[in-house]
Amino acid sequence: MSHVGIIGGGIIGLCSAYYLHKAGHKVTLFEQASIANGCSFGNAGMIVPSHIVPLAQPGMIAKGLQWMLKSTSPFYVKPRLDADLMRWGWLFYKHSTPAHVERSIPVLRDLSFLSKRLYQDLATHDGLSFGWQERGLFMLYKTAAAEKEMAEEAEIANHAGVEAQILNGKQVQEMEPHVRVTVQGAVYYPGDAHLNPNELMGALVTYLRQEGVAILENHPVTGFGTSGSRVTTIHARGSFDVDEVVIAGGAWSPGIAQQLGLQLPLQGGKGYSFMLPGTTNAIQIPAIMLEARATATPIGTDLRFAGTLEVAGTDLRVNMNRVRGIADAINQYYPDIPVAMPVADSVWRGLRPCSPDGLPYLGRAARYDNVVLATGHGMMGVSLGPVTGKLVSELIDNSRQSMDTTAFQPDRFA
Repeated sequence: MSHVGIIGGGIIGLCSAYYLHKAGHKVTLFEQASIANGCSFGNAGMIVPSHIVPLAQPGMIAKGLQWMLKSTSPFYVKPRLDADLMRWGWLFYKHSTPAHVERSIPVLRDLSFLSKRLYQDLATHDGLSFGWQERGLFMLYKTAAAEKEMAEEAEIANHAGVEAQILNGKQVQEMEPHVRVTVQGAVYYPGDAHLNPNELMGALVTYLRQEGVAILENHPVTGFGTSGSRVTTIHARGSFDVDEVVIAGGAWSPGIAQQLGLQLPLQGGKGYSFMLPGTTNAIQIPAIMLEARATATPIGTDLRFAGTLEVAGTDLRVNMNRVRGIADAINQYYPDIPVAMPVADSVWRGLRPCSPDGLPYLGRAARYDNVVLATGHGMMGVSLGPVTGKLVSELIDNSRQSMDTTAFQPDRFA
């Protein structure tokens, strides 16, 4: 039995702890702050096998430059003289090609399909309750340009084995009988699902602690002890001897990796969410409002609205102009839902760890025999949590992998 030290208490760290514990390992998890403050709690809660096209894709840079000119737009890169940001931007540009998209689609599809199956298993085992629902996902659009874009994406999805249905506005309304929806149409992905991220994180923490997994909150990692090509000790308010290390620190992973001399191109993509309580029987099917790049998810008796991708390092301040962009967009699609601009204190914000090619980092570091990196999932962290945790466990066990992870190698930009 190995002692595995996991750095990071988000969904990736917790799922890694879950599967490593199941495999018989002793696990200690280190979180720099409170787990409840992490990115995974305020996530939109969407499980999206439909998302098979990486963020790095043709046209994204031009679209992003247009969005940057508007203070309420869904995408923003904070200008700053930063070598890491410039390298990330160059790599993003280099990978925004049709060839990269074509290579990425099958691996992202397989990763997502396996993760959904694992969620279905989790929902029936170990007393884990997290509001699992399989109602699909709407990609709502209001313009002819968006309709054309979505028709192309639906064709790509269907060709890749991901079912996508093109609906007109009347068909969308028939599937949402309790709320008025004003759209030209939608692509409906019946294979998508959603859950309550708060309940999921709480259920995992409770289960792991009951099982004897050590979860050490407010334990930032300040260094490592090494011997040759192995990490022997994690320093975090004390020294902890370990046999294996998993770096799952989300947007803070590059700083953690740098302490081991590892370079990890990654930027934090800040997103916001807020809740509208007491909206039972309003929206039935989670939706992405395409032109606004905002989301709506029914969670229990409430609705969660989320959106924006603000590349601003590890700056966690709330930019209310970006939040206004989300709030203003909702009534363009759902005109009868009473949405007011939320107060700043009620707005959740979190940093999604974005790799420059839109694929996660998942694999062993070439420089060390016992370090696994599991980060860079962008906006797909909750969606890909279980499959990442399972693959991490298989890597540490040196057992047969559930799928090929070559495309996710953490040293691919070295």
